[in-house]
Amino acid sequence: MTGVTVRVPGTTANLGSGFDFLGMAVERWLQVRARCVEDRSAPAVAIERHGTLSDVGAPGAPPEQDLIYRGFAAACRAAGRDVPERLAFTADSDIPVSRGLGSSAAAVVAGAGAANILLNLDLGREAMLALGTEIEGHPDNVAPAVYGGACVVLHRPVGGLLVVPIEIHSALAFVFAIPDFRVETKRARAALPAAIPHATAVQAAARGAALIHGLVTADPDSLSVGLDDLLHVPYRRSLVTGYDAVTASARAAGAYGATLSGSGPTVVAPTTPARAVAVGEAMVRAWEELKVTAETFVQTAPRPR
Repeated sequence: MTGVTVRVPGTTANLGSGFDFLGMAVERWLQVRARCVEDRSAPAVAIERHGTLSDVGAPGAPPEQDLIYRGFAAACRAAGRDVPERLAFTADSDIPVSRGLGSSAAAVVAGAGAANILLNLDLGREAMLALGTEIEGHPDNVAPAVYGGACVVLHRPVGGLLVVPIEIHSALAFVFAIPDFRVETKRARAALPAAIPHATAVQAAARGAALIHGLVTADPDSLSVGLDDLLHVPYRRSLVTGYDAVTASARAAGAYGATLSGSGPTVVAPTTPARAVAVGEAMVRAWEELKVTAETFVQTAPRPR
C-alpha cells in the first residue's frame, strides 16, 4: 500500500465535573492522507496543511515538532518497525486549534492511525490510546478520538488505562460556542492549584458521579449539579473573556448548564434538541456584547464506533 487516508474526530474533555477523566467525540474532523515516497530527491518528511491547520507549524521546523508525524513515528516504534525513509502527509481539518476541542489529540491519533494501516502494524485500540496519551498527555482527549462516542478513562494501578464507554441519552444535544481567541493548554494548566482541600475533592467526586448519571438518563437535576465543576473551571474562568455572561445566557435560554470544553475557551452547553438553536444564539449574543465574535455548532448524542 502506497497511501492511506484516515479521519479522526475532535473531542471535548474535562466535561463539567469530568475533569481529566471524561471525554466525548465531536463532529469536527481531521483528515490525513499519508503515503510513502520513492523519489529519493524528495524531502524526508513533507507536510501539507489545510483548513484550521493552515497556520500551524513554522516554515522549516523539524518534523519531530509536528504531532501528526510524531503519532506516525510512535506507532512505528510501538510495533518495532522503522519509520519509512520518505513520507508525505496532507492534512485538512475543521477542528479549531487551541480552542478546547482536541485538535492535538486528533493529530496524534491520525498520524498513528495512518501508520497502523499504511504499514500493517496491527496495533489495537489499547496501544493507540497508550502511545497517543504518552505524546499528547490527556487520555480523556485521546480516548474518544480512538474509540469514538463518550467514555470515562482512568489509570489502573496495574495494566495501564481503563476505558469505560458511556451511552449518552438520545434526548440530549450539546451546543458548542467557539470564540475567536485562544487559550493555550500550558497557560490553562498553570492556572490550577497544586492541591485542593479533602472536602472539595469529595464534592468533586460526587458531582462527577451525578454528571455521569445525568448524561446517561438526561436527568436535569443531575446534569445541573454535575456540570458545575470544582476542580478546574473556578481557576480558568478568568482566562476566558465573558465566561460568566456566556454560561448564564446558555442557562437562561434552556441549557441544563454550561462549562468549558477542554481548557477553553470554547463553552459547551447540554440541552434538549428543541432548545439547541436558541442556546447557541444566546451564547453568541453574550459574546457579541463584549465585542467577541463566536460561532456555534450542535452535537447530538454520539455513538461509539
